[in-house]
Amino acid sequence: MINSFQRSLLSVVHSDPDILGGIPVFVGTRVPMRTLLDYLEAGDSLEVFLDHFPSVSREQAIAALELAKEMLTAYANPA
Repeated sequence: MINSFQRSLLSVVHSDPDILGGIPVFVGTRVPMRTLLDYLEAGDSLEVFLDHFPSVSREQAIAALELAKEMLTAYANPA
């Protein structure tokens, strides 16, 4: 059974062996989720990322970051 977190994740990030060898990408694109993190790590803004990858919506990018935050918080503070 899929929980709400998994459902949220599947609506934002997708992994398919036929798309970039299974690297997680934003749903409906070929843009790896990792690319967003790489941009932010390099000091670029979300706006710069979105300008460079117009196939990713602002909502998708923010949802992916929120899901990453949830995962890290859950990992750091297991129930």
